[in-house]
Amino acid sequence: MIIIQVAGGLGNQMQQYALYRKFLNLGIEAKLDISWFTEEKRQSGVLAKRELELNYFEGLAYEVCTEEEKQILIGRGRFFEKVKGKLFPQTKKVFYETDMYHQEIFSFRDKYLCGYWACEKYYADIVSLLREEIRFPTSGDFRNLEMADRMAKEESVSIHIRRGDYLDAENEAMFGNICTEAYYEGAIKEMKRLYPKAHFYLFSDDIEYVKRAYRGEEYTVLDINKGKDSFYDIWLMSRCKHNICANSTFSLWGARLNDNSEKVVIRPSIHKNSQKFDPQLMHELWKGWMLLDNEGRVV
Repeated sequence: MIIIQVAGGLGNQMQQYALYRKFLNLGIEAKLDISWFTEEKRQSGVLAKRELELNYFEGLAYEVCTEEEKQILIGRGRFFEKVKGKLFPQTKKVFYETDMYHQEIFSFRDKYLCGYWACEKYYADIVSLLREEIRFPTSGDFRNLEMADRMAKEESVSIHIRRGDYLDAENEAMFGNICTEAYYEGAIKEMKRLYPKAHFYLFSDDIEYVKRAYRGEEYTVLDINKGKDSFYDIWLMSRCKHNICANSTFSLWGARLNDNSEKVVIRPSIHKNSQKFDPQLMHELWKGWMLLDNEGRVV
């Protein structure tokens, strides 16, 4: 059995679910471990709690592993298992994601997988299935429906700008200087080149910044969804005909769920600063996605 740990925010949870569905689609027994959301987690000495936001979706079905099934694989607290793992690494049942893509995981039949699995290649072949299964309940705010209707009638392009926690010193070192102003300028320029009548819908966790930075009739700043309803922003991004993503799984899913067969999707060339950019590899792993660097150049 394959058990996939579910952890982190909504975008990461969606990726872990997507990998789970990929295993099932291959005929491999798989389950999800959701215990991360019921256990107390401490990060930097502060108690951090996250919700299992997969449950926000309408009727999303998945099978959860039992504690016994989990313990069989992770062998926690078993001295013999720890010694065996050190002496014979190939017998380890816990696998940690360390690269953007791990082809070898699909040869596994008895592993506990820890990671975020953001790479498009993992589940690009089942995206149509994921679009069917990941269903948003009807929003109680009529403005969402009005915006979706408007997006369908024009050459709509979503732009996601993530600031918030990315401006913290620790996160900035990892995620900063990637989606720069030059990146967005280059992305907007590319969209205008392809679609001169493009209209841009901006999504952000820093609405005041976006309102100052993007003015004019070609821009609409979206400030509808708050709190638990924030996930409707992913739905709205998916209703646009094209997408400009941040280095954030939140907007990557807006682009993935977009079913426009002629869509143009732009993402940054790297997701975090520890990643070494390999053009050939990135284009192989993200087929059909346009890559821009932090100077706004197509690479």
